[in-house]
Amino acid sequence: MPLHIQRDVKEIDGILNEVLSIHSPPVGRCRLLSSGFSPTHALNITENIIGHKECLGCGNCVDICPVLAREPSRREKTEQRTSMALESTVGADCDQCGACILVCPQVDTTIKNYVVNHRMVEVMSRLQQRIGDEDEPDLDLFLEEAVSQP
Repeated sequence: MPLHIQRDVKEIDGILNEVLSIHSPPVGRCRLLSSGFSPTHALNITENIIGHKECLGCGNCVDICPVLAREPSRREKTEQRTSMALESTVGADCDQCGACILVCPQVDTTIKNYVVNHRMVEVMSRLQQRIGDEDEPDLDLFLEEAVSQP
């Protein structure tokens, strides 16, 4: 959970847009742009970790990634559940959907709000264009399965 005083997105607007434009999962970079651990974060450790920006290894980003949902065999490359593992297993095949950013407990809410308010419209339109594309049969199947599940 980020600190109460979070990064002002106006200060990092340029670099944040550059990070979000890279064809690779952006969660690790967005975490590093964030303020770090909150003093109230419930980790069972004794050292002072206030302000640290390390990946918790919670696996939220791995669990939410649509690329890994479509291609579960990629998960067999590693048992790690970190942002670095996500980046190495997905790489340039990233959909740039931003879901990994939104589920990461280490990314500041201000950055998450920026992603939702400034990037999600273009992401959704880009993904919508891929639906029905003959080169993307896995995306069609993934969407059909997601809609048909109760």
